[in-house]
Amino acid sequence: MPSRLLFADPLAAADAVTFARRAVRLGDGNVRLRAESGVLALSSAPLAPATLLEETPTILGMRFLAVDPELVCDLVVEASALSVDADHPHAVHLPDTGQTASWAGISPPRSGWEPAGEIAAAALAARAQWGIAAVARAVPADAGEDAVRAVRAAVWGPDDPELGGVPLGVAFTAFALGFIAGEEVAAVRRSGPWTRVSLSRGHVLTRSTVRSGLTAVRTTGLG
Repeated sequence: MPSRLLFADPLAAADAVTFARRAVRLGDGNVRLRAESGVLALSSAPLAPATLLEETPTILGMRFLAVDPELVCDLVVEASALSVDADHPHAVHLPDTGQTASWAGISPPRSGWEPAGEIAAAALAARAQWGIAAVARAVPADAGEDAVRAVRAAVWGPDDPELGGVPLGVAFTAFALGFIAGEEVAAVRRSGPWTRVSLSRGHVLTRSTVRSGLTAVRTTGLG
């Protein structure tokens, strides 16, 4: 694992740490770092299913930044462990050890995306705020982790007609990671089970749940 990431300038390094700090309080608190050809893709998963039978969709927040062209990596680390080097502000320190995250093993496609509409940033912000209030109302004061996950899945998981049919959690991810600004219109694209909502500050990607079908039950025996 590289001990630090070298960015094109201090602003990019600070941007990476800002993304990580926002990701700390979302999902499992981890970030994935994938770098090659001078581009670093940072991603986190505010929503992801905990089990194979859970209905929660996988929703990723992703931001791309210019990085050292010689850097090649693909690792998951604790978001809270990333920090800017005080003596070299174009560099970001990494922890000594990595993490494991099931969502990091599912990578969105790099090509084959087809246009699928637009969503106003204002609509994303409004639906995110509605959902945050709905979760707050539904979670009991002494709720355990399982109960909180169930409420979050019920609120953020369903497709939202006001967002063109993408899960409401897409709006939450864009809002919580600071991707929403001004009167921008987000472009929506699809590739297979994946949908990508792109804003100038970052992308939100969601993967619909894919399960293998079972054959119908057949009767056996004589007659």
